[in-house]
Amino acid sequence: MPSPIKLASPLAATGLLLALAASQAAQAATPAELISGFRTQHGEGKVQTDPALHRIAEEQAKAMAARDELDHSVLRPFSARVTTLGAVRSAENIAYGYDSFPKTLDQWINSSGHRTNLLMHGASRVGIASARSAKSGRTYWAMVIAAPEPKREKHGKGGKKESCRIMINDTCL
Repeated sequence: MPSPIKLASPLAATGLLLALAASQAAQAATPAELISGFRTQHGEGKVQTDPALHRIAEEQAKAMAARDELDHSVLRPFSARVTTLGAVRSAENIAYGYDSFPKTLDQWINSSGHRTNLLMHGASRVGIASARSAKSGRTYWAMVIAAPEPKREKHGKGGKKESCRIMINDTCL
């Protein structure tokens, strides 16, 4: 009769399970979490995915893929695409040819201009998107990162401060 299989010590088995879980968690990290990890390693705050920035990045990625052209202005100039954000600062990174976001992020980290954008001081929100060109099969990536909107307040009766939803010509609505 064959001898029974001996299991590793409970501590070794726990270590193996934790290593597998960590590996799966790293693979499941969102682009915002990957960017946040890089930012915190370099003394900057985390970023969260922002629906408005995601939409801008998605439009840019799709436009580049449709034309099969890597260009910040393929749709329209970046400054025109982000004017409605109300952000103090914003920047865009683009790339093509990488089949995954971690590979794209690695390329941006190793490029001084892209790295500067990733480490934008005060940035708190980000949008990331990709689109594949039907013509070449290339994957185009766009990332928009921004600092938060400035706090807008109006003074109501008795000097009480109230938040503004929209500020037009110094008029709080």
